[in-house]
Amino acid sequence: MTQEASGLRIAGLTRRVGAHTILDDITLELDAGEMLILVGPSGCGKSSLLGVVAGLQPQDRGEIELDGRRIEALSPRERDIAMVFQNYALYPHMSVADNIGFGLEMQGWPRARREARVLEVARMLQLQPLLARKPAQLSGGQRQRVAMGRALARQPRLFLFDEPLSNLDAQLRAEMRSEIKLLHQRVGRSAIYVTHDQTEAMTLGQRIAVLRGGRLQQLGTPQQVYQQPANLFVAQFLSSPAMNLLPARLEPEGEFTLTLQGAGALSWRPQTLAGRERLLGRPLLLGWRAESLGTGEGGAALTLQAPVLLVEPTGVDSLVQLQLGEHRLHWRCAGWPALRPGDVLSLNLPEAALLVFDAETGERL
Repeated sequence: MTQEASGLRIAGLTRRVGAHTILDDITLELDAGEMLILVGPSGCGKSSLLGVVAGLQPQDRGEIELDGRRIEALSPRERDIAMVFQNYALYPHMSVADNIGFGLEMQGWPRARREARVLEVARMLQLQPLLARKPAQLSGGQRQRVAMGRALARQPRLFLFDEPLSNLDAQLRAEMRSEIKLLHQRVGRSAIYVTHDQTEAMTLGQRIAVLRGGRLQQLGTPQQVYQQPANLFVAQFLSSPAMNLLPARLEPEGEFTLTLQGAGALSWRPQTLAGRERLLGRPLLLGWRAESLGTGEGGAALTLQAPVLLVEPTGVDSLVQLQLGEHRLHWRCAGWPALRPGDVLSLNLPEAALLVFDAETGERL
């Protein structure tokens, strides 16, 4: 990485198509060498943000600064940015070596220097035995390696990954995810990685940016976004299985009343409750992740009793679905529990694991 590298700064970035706002006042920064993950549902603006940063799509307003240089007025070629797409975008008539070196040839690199760089990148990606092959002779994972090699060869200031693993099967996707992370650690260039996959988001980047409807919902480390979601949308989007949610209200005396459909009401008094005044009089949702429930006793725990509906062993752990009235709950437990449908479980939810949301706005309170 060059000494002058200072990362990427985006300020007030807005893009509209007719009356539709694709990107709405996006502001964020990447440190030099950082990988930022963009997540969100289809149509939220993830790929559009990459396209605007790369100069492939226009913007209506905003600033983009890369390594201290304003680039929004520059052409894509002048920005020194490399993109890796999900469809590989390889030239079918060219060999692997020619595909990797094509950008260098367009930049006027001498042949000897170009060939040396192609070999260097091929060794990095374990592509040496495949350099003479055409794309049609490669597997999906090998094609994606070639696509990454073509981007790496140029040594750009910024990498943009647009869902590069979505066309691969689950096992290969896991292998390539590790390869990309190791590659980023070795190369040390700034990168933005778009995905809709929660596992990729949590494992690949130093920070995660969550988009919805063209707006930035939250920006933080994977731990911050997962444990302290800004709102209900973020909490649910980065949750597998789905986050458990139960309707509730806070009584003036300090008790939560869980207004359960088909199961009556349940009262619970937490030992500590910050921001009590903000919660009174609001329709609330109490939320927690599947791994937070436990069978042991603990202070300040909310105890729930519900019959088992379904057990799904996954190997190292199991997902147990419970039916509490009309509410479907999820519990992630270790190993292979000896449970059958209909067994009634008594589970405890520690107070520290509880998230409280405004049921109308989705704001975490």
